[in-house]
Amino acid sequence: MRSFDPRAVGALECRAWETYYRRKWAAFLFASVRLVRAAFRMSWRRTLVGAWLVLRANQKWAPYPDNDPDAARALMTRFHGLLRASEGASFAPDDAAALEVEWWRVHREAQHRGGAAERERLVDALCAVYAYCYEVDTGDVRPAAALRAQAMEVSDRRVAAGCGLEDPQLAHERALLVRSYAALLAAVHR
Repeated sequence: MRSFDPRAVGALECRAWETYYRRKWAAFLFASVRLVRAAFRMSWRRTLVGAWLVLRANQKWAPYPDNDPDAARALMTRFHGLLRASEGASFAPDDAAALEVEWWRVHREAQHRGGAAERERLVDALCAVYAYCYEVDTGDVRPAAALRAQAMEVSDRRVAAGCGLEDPQLAHERALLVRSYAALLAAVHR
């Protein structure tokens, strides 16, 4: 998880977001398999199980406003357990999952309310999960979190406009995610 290609991970996350918002679950699963493999380089067995857990967690989170955050956290706890076992990491899977689903919650608030304060809370929530899982200072990952939050804003505008696949903002969203992952990679190697 400390060695990945930011271009691949950014492009794959962009694809995952695009399929998530269009509720194209088979395509989301395919993107998740590729994303989990590119980002974490787990064994193929763990990659496939992990991608399935990510899919199911996102399906539990997706309904608005009647989602199931407890089920999403439980599934993401299992995912982070796989990741911890694969990496030999020291983080607690339930704490990592709680931080992960928390940024989902904060993003949803920012998505529906907008504003500078919500965006700052989203950056803080992303910093928290990065700092915890990668065992780095929150200040070191702030640039990565800010770029990812900016990509989410672009995605949110695109979704509000109808999720068009020809929308030129999709390329901008992808570029921001690539830059975000490049910043994250630099932060974990400081």
